[in-house]
Amino acid sequence: MNRKPHDTNLGRRLMLQSLVAAGGLGLSGCKVPIAPDGTEPERLASNDRARFLAPLRARTDRIFDITVCLRPFRAAGPRLDTERIRDTLVVHNYGHGGSGWSLSWGSSTLAVNKALTALPDRVAVVGCGVMGLTSALLAQAAGKPVTIYTRDLIQQAPSARATGSFTPDSRIALSDAVSPEFPALWEEMARTSLKTFRSHLGLPGDPVRWVDRYIVSNSPLPMAHSPAEGELHFASYGGRLADVFPRGENLRPGDTPFRAASVRRRSIPVFNIASYSQMLMTQFRLAGGRIEHREFHDPGQLADLPEKVVINCTGYGARALLRDDSVVPVRGQIAWLIPQPEFDYALAYQDVNVVPRSDGIVVQSVAGGDMRGYNEESTAPDREEADATVASLATLYRNFRPATRAAAARNNDRA
Repeated sequence: MNRKPHDTNLGRRLMLQSLVAAGGLGLSGCKVPIAPDGTEPERLASNDRARFLAPLRARTDRIFDITVCLRPFRAAGPRLDTERIRDTLVVHNYGHGGSGWSLSWGSSTLAVNKALTALPDRVAVVGCGVMGLTSALLAQAAGKPVTIYTRDLIQQAPSARATGSFTPDSRIALSDAVSPEFPALWEEMARTSLKTFRSHLGLPGDPVRWVDRYIVSNSPLPMAHSPAEGELHFASYGGRLADVFPRGENLRPGDTPFRAASVRRRSIPVFNIASYSQMLMTQFRLAGGRIEHREFHDPGQLADLPEKVVINCTGYGARALLRDDSVVPVRGQIAWLIPQPEFDYALAYQDVNVVPRSDGIVVQSVAGGDMRGYNEESTAPDREEADATVASLATLYRNFRPATRAAAARNNDRA
């Protein structure tokens, strides 16, 4: 899960010119320009938390882990069809690119509904990532006993290596490869998931919460991005959810600690994946779910299971299991910084994405946009990349100056 609500290229699509500093960026009395969308930058209250953001301790010696995952991308979008293998109905639920956590409940609702048409007395789920667990929980809610067959529990699965951002259309498909019906289907999955996420707000461990995300640029111009020659055109459907998210805000120079030409704020959902994963596992087991450790190397093995309805949630593993060459790996690396409880906002700056989580601060390079890591199979951590990504954030925080409460009140009175 790596970016933000329908903002796949880390703010490229959302970045609007907000402010231009004249001489010094802290001159609150100077004339504030109008943003390209015709709106004036927001005038923040003296006690607005944007004035008092905590700095990130962006040092390479604070990197305590580097993780790599391979996102299961399919040009036509996730595989959600069914097939018969001997006497077994197999319902596929894989190939969600970088959108697995974000679309999980909606996609799994579709899969479970298809499974229930066979009127099974029990259901098997293959895979224990986020798709496997949500499929299992929904089948249990329909009154079916469920066994999960898996090599790894979610804590060791690729799902655990996601960023934790709500990114429902991150590498979900290619715009020219999807069916005419897919955009509406995507919207259905996204909206179903959002409704379920609302029921997880405020639970112990904050499995789902909303945070402010700041898109910061040293340039006063919007960051436009058009695919270069040879790049793929990834689908973008975020506009279909515009009614369920608060609008972004262009902020004025001097109103935030960022000494930058342009700052934009937007609220986004974030998943604390460690606590969220534990919550899903606990719910599944409390409902009587069974987990059996097993590896599958051939599709025929799915028909050997005692359950005659199987939901296949093997993610990138489906490429080998089903010989499905439509699944393309998209490599993603996260550098983990030691948690900072006071650092409680997300950030996009110079092709770096930062997500605050209780189990560590996610730092990820997104230089190259959606083509970054495309068709790369290596899962070896790249320390040099991690150091460079964190070092780029250090340049932002060298000039970071949070306002004092008294100074913020005085500046606000003069504005």
